[in-house]
Amino acid sequence: MANIYKWTINQMNARIEEDGNQNVIYTVHWTYTAQDDKESQYTASQIGTYSLKYDPSTPFVPYANNEGFENVVISWLKAGLPVADMEASLSKQIDLEKHPIDEDLYFTWDNPAPIPPVEEE
Repeated sequence: MANIYKWTINQMNARIEEDGNQNVIYTVHWTYTAQDDKESQYTASQIGTYSLKYDPSTPFVPYANNEGFENVVISWLKAGLPVADMEASLSKQIDLEKHPIDEDLYFTWDNPAPIPPVEEE
């Protein structure tokens, strides 16, 4: 089973100014979604946050509201998160959605279905 994976950056928390740089990101809020490539109704997602620490010894990448900077942020996530494990977990969730092994059971014997109202003529 092949899946299509997609990152969504929901929000970033940033320091207004740090060490002369503006908008220094320190937390990324993300969603990682998998979708079955053949049966698109099957999806699974993980959400989380990723913390960053400003390091003045590395080149600073200034914030930009564009796809290029979003790709930079995603590269930080890929470098710092266990993406292979996340993908395995998402694949398992999709497989369980397609082939469930559990179900929910409820007692309904003491709560009969409501009687529909009678329409008056």
